[in-house]
Amino acid sequence: MSSKLLQKIRRLNIATHRDVGYFFSSLIIIYCLSGIALNHVDDWNPDFIISKKTIHFKENYKAKEVTKADVEVFNKMVGEDKYKVFDAPTFDQVKIYYDNATLHLNFTTHEGSYESITRRPIFYQVNVLHKNSLKGWKWASDVFAVMLIVISITGLFILKGKNGFLSGRGKWLVLAGLLPPIVAWIIHALI
Repeated sequence: MSSKLLQKIRRLNIATHRDVGYFFSSLIIIYCLSGIALNHVDDWNPDFIISKKTIHFKENYKAKEVTKADVEVFNKMVGEDKYKVFDAPTFDQVKIYYDNATLHLNFTTHEGSYESITRRPIFYQVNVLHKNSLKGWKWASDVFAVMLIVISITGLFILKGKNGFLSGRGKWLVLAGLLPPIVAWIIHALI
């Protein structure tokens, strides 16, 4: 190959790597954030914040005799404006349902357990993309995966010489980068 052709290919490679990298940088960060969150799903809920609160009351109630007015009193105790529905699952308990919360009242113990759920800011939205929960997003995700391959391959050929991929230490670093997944596969196979 002529040196002019090689220079054109090199410039095209650098431009492709740079421009595709810039274009997908936001999506890369989004996927990294959600990947970290989803990796720790056993440690915390990456999608929702669940808040719990116990309330105490002195009045005596019978579950089957609770009225809408009584429910309004309980609503105020937990800071809710309106409820969807309430029912009495047992003789001494009432459960009140809200849009994103519930209040479970026990009239024997005079305690209530209020639990609300809200979307975790930023993480909920990025996890929707990472889990392909949006209709049609899997195709965008596939294009993104292919472009990550393009970014990786073009990145291999950016540097020349002793730090480059072909004739320098780059090939050893690429090979070293294969070790963590290989070790993980071996450990998985042995367990």
